[in-house]
Amino acid sequence: MRTLCASTLIGEFFVIGFAGLVAMKDPALSTGTVWTVCGVLMALSVLLCGMITRPGGVQLGWALQILLIAGGFFVPSMFVLGAAFAALWWASVHFGRTIDEAKARFAAQAESAERAPEDGEAPAGPRSEGPAQPRAAGGTPA
Repeated sequence: MRTLCASTLIGEFFVIGFAGLVAMKDPALSTGTVWTVCGVLMALSVLLCGMITRPGGVQLGWALQILLIAGGFFVPSMFVLGAAFAALWWASVHFGRTIDEAKARFAAQAESAERAPEDGEAPAGPRSEGPAQPRAAGGTPA
């Protein structure tokens, strides 16, 4: 899940930056305000990359998605981009969890297979190829 969600968040980082460039063209918004808001959102998107697996990380990601969609009131194209990234966020969380569950299941199966050999197999460990052969003085078999 972490890889998929982090990829989505990095994509959002760039979209937020480009939306800031577009928002600067609006004479009603000051440059300082635009870059303060965009900077905080960009920092949040990068910080969330490391917080995804921690408690509340996914919920903060959803909050960021809502803020991106709300950005459409200032940059109308953000309604579409925010909704697209919200869909990507949902897919990243949903399919990421599915992949994590499958990985855990396969790891558990592999671990149990290593512990209990199948019927008819010798237990894992050093194998001998028959009785030991006496060695000559040079260390080669006699």
